[in-house]
Amino acid sequence: MIVAIILGLLVGALAKLLMPGRDPGGWIITCALGIAGSFVAHFIGTGAGYYAPYEPAGFIASVLGAMLILFIYRLLVGKTSHS
Repeated sequence: MIVAIILGLLVGALAKLLMPGRDPGGWIITCALGIAGSFVAHFIGTGAGYYAPYEPAGFIASVLGAMLILFIYRLLVGKTSHS
């Protein structure tokens, strides 16, 4: 579980690096979203049989999942903070 959290932090940082711009919550929220994206991508990817745990495809999927969650977060929170 600790390894998953550390990997999630790494994934969140990488997602932030790949999606530059201002985030409403800062780095801590971005890393938390990275952890969430990592978990979501892991459960969907391994559950659907796309890859096995600890395969490189899982890391790539985790980054993409974190980017998707970060994008959705920016849309939702960005709208409410500008209203």
